[in-house]
Amino acid sequence: MDADVILSGGTVFRGLAGGMAEALALSKGRVLAVGSTDDVEALAGPGTRHIDLDGRLAIPAFHEAHMHLLPFGLALSQVNLRAEEVRSLEEVRRRLRAAARETPKGQWVLGGGYDHGALDIGRHPSVAELDAAVPDHPVFITRACGHMGVANSAALRAAGIGHNTPDPEGGVIERRGGALTGLIQERALALIKAAIPAPDEARLVGAIEAAGRHLAALGFASASDMNVGMIADMAEVPAFLRAAAEGRCLQRMWLVLAGNPEGIAAAAWEAGMRPWQPGDDPDALLRWGAVKVFADGSAGGLTAAFLDPYLVGDTTGVFTFPTETIHELLARYHAQGWQLDIHAIGDAAIEQVLTGMEALDATPDRRHRIEHCGFVTPGQRRRMLAHGILPVPQPIFMHEFGDLYLTNLGRERSQNAYPMRDWLEEGAHPSASSDAPVSTPDPFLNLFTMVTRRTNRGTVLGPGQRLSIAQALHCYTWCGAYSSFAETRRGTLEPGMDADIAVLSQDITALPPEAYSQVRADLTLRGGVPIFDRHGEFA
Repeated sequence: MDADVILSGGTVFRGLAGGMAEALALSKGRVLAVGSTDDVEALAGPGTRHIDLDGRLAIPAFHEAHMHLLPFGLALSQVNLRAEEVRSLEEVRRRLRAAARETPKGQWVLGGGYDHGALDIGRHPSVAELDAAVPDHPVFITRACGHMGVANSAALRAAGIGHNTPDPEGGVIERRGGALTGLIQERALALIKAAIPAPDEARLVGAIEAAGRHLAALGFASASDMNVGMIADMAEVPAFLRAAAEGRCLQRMWLVLAGNPEGIAAAAWEAGMRPWQPGDDPDALLRWGAVKVFADGSAGGLTAAFLDPYLVGDTTGVFTFPTETIHELLARYHAQGWQLDIHAIGDAAIEQVLTGMEALDATPDRRHRIEHCGFVTPGQRRRMLAHGILPVPQPIFMHEFGDLYLTNLGRERSQNAYPMRDWLEEGAHPSASSDAPVSTPDPFLNLFTMVTRRTNRGTVLGPGQRLSIAQALHCYTWCGAYSSFAETRRGTLEPGMDADIAVLSQDITALPPEAYSQVRADLTLRGGVPIFDRHGEFA
């Protein structure tokens, strides 16, 4: 059989077990052969396309195991308040004022990504400070973690939130001296969501496409949406179906239904939606495989639930649900056949989730997951491994929020957070991910963090958890595929595997970590077809 495409002249990372090769041949959307240049070139025929790697590196395409693809796409058109660009209250307000000038009076101004720990004021903006900047529009800005945000007075009025509005279960409406501060946390966010007009289907599909193009340009051929329904409820399901039918969904998607009571999992089940199972079509572009429930919040925002208190704020965090309630939710979705992808960051929340999964006699074939799993104890790791429960961490959190962890939790807990090396050596298959739009989906910054354990202020936290670059690539490729039952088709470049490939601009395995930021994806293939082609190599 002649090859359709041959890539040679550089280096091919086959996977952690396979190591490196010189060349790669593709046929009918699969890897035909990988090995020496001579052996692979022997498969060339008169119609074979030759891609000269010219010293570059070909890898299995990145897999984004935990992100919010549709919300990320929507966020691309909102006010960017991320700490890379916004470090002062005045810059927050300047950007909001600029957006308000372009927005008809009375319509919402939405911003996202601010980190109160990185702002010059060292706290969340207040309702009064947002009012002073934008008095004539409802404004809501979301903290980077996505678990809280600040509303101005117009937004609070639109959401029906007053000084005597009770906190919902698992949520906080912050008050000081009986007055609203504007800060809304955890399940209280549903009050704000209900007041914001939901985007129509055309905008939802456009967001899916925009997010996919952004990811493809970074080398991702597969991704996830970890809480389908969080923005527009059940309307998100037909939006994904339409995007796929119109060729506007660029990644192979692992789709996770919002499973909190206010989510769509119950409605989806009543509508006849059933979980994808091993043995179903592995080539399906959309696989509805899991349900997500929140057990706690974020460590940076003081709402992740810990056994021991934070060093600031006189709190141990927030449990989203009482133990009996969340265990009932886990049991329901487990019985329906869904993979459980459960958000738990603090060790107390992990314990709550883990005991619930153990009560279900979770087995490795179900591949239940604890999302984030940031501050897990050694004993909890052993119990997870015994039941095949996977950690799905975001190493990038250590880079973006590590110094805030030091302030909130102290050095010992921060050093041991997101223990990538321990997980990998224990056989837990940790799948690196970003939680975008919480953190940047830039895989090269995430690789840098896994290899260095360095924060954005230069602090090294837990050097014993550093990975080699090959191990880091493995976590971003094969482990992600494993977490979504796709490891027999994707995550390595061995014969018979899908031709999901990223060609990087440089051989990152030969670079010092400080140079990773210079690396880009030049070409991204999904099933041998380009979904991103920086230099027109398939033109």
